[in-house]
Amino acid sequence: MTCRRLRHALALTAVTAALLVVTGCGGGSGASKADDNRAGGNTDVSPSPSPTKAVTNRPEITLPSDLKLVFEDAPTGDPVKDAVLADSAERMRAVDAAITGTDPKGEAIGYYNTGKALEAALSWVGQFKDAGATITGEVRYYDREVTLEGQNSATLTFCADEGKGFSKDKKTGEVARTPVTKNSYVLYNTSLDKNADGVWQTSQVLSVRGAARCRP
Repeated sequence: MTCRRLRHALALTAVTAALLVVTGCGGGSGASKADDNRAGGNTDVSPSPSPTKAVTNRPEITLPSDLKLVFEDAPTGDPVKDAVLADSAERMRAVDAAITGTDPKGEAIGYYNTGKALEAALSWVGQFKDAGATITGEVRYYDREVTLEGQNSATLTFCADEGKGFSKDKKTGEVARTPVTKNSYVLYNTSLDKNADGVWQTSQVLSVRGAARCRP
């Protein structure tokens, strides 16, 4: 997601980069700066394993038809790793739902985020609201690799191709289309913790925009 349009809107509204959210419309905290942000969304995850079915009362996440997230992973064969991948994908969809207004209260954000990642995601959604912007387009996620660290902790690294994701003005519907550059590709390094309900919540998000690993 390439939120250059949003960057200018935030500057006009005197919102600074001194927030925990530092990269990605998915909300993150870590290596990049807020003016390198992405815009793109998630309505359709394909292919990606479903969230852990044993966990009940999961929030239903729906997104506008002009948003799409594509997760290119096949199941790993390890049910725990597959659960981590699935809940991470739902986390991305949850943030986009809050931005686009299909989850105006951000209920799913709190379900799939905790700690610094939760603070960052909420701050990022607030920036979009203040700027009168939303997101549109398609973002592709790939090379997702899970490392389990005990029974209740894991790290997940993955790449994002944000070249087809854009910010959109809510009032006018104008889409800020920008060219694809090396900065359209982002490497994410995330930490996840399994809570008492069995949900793998993202607790930390670090990112590197333009990472060589993710570029074609």
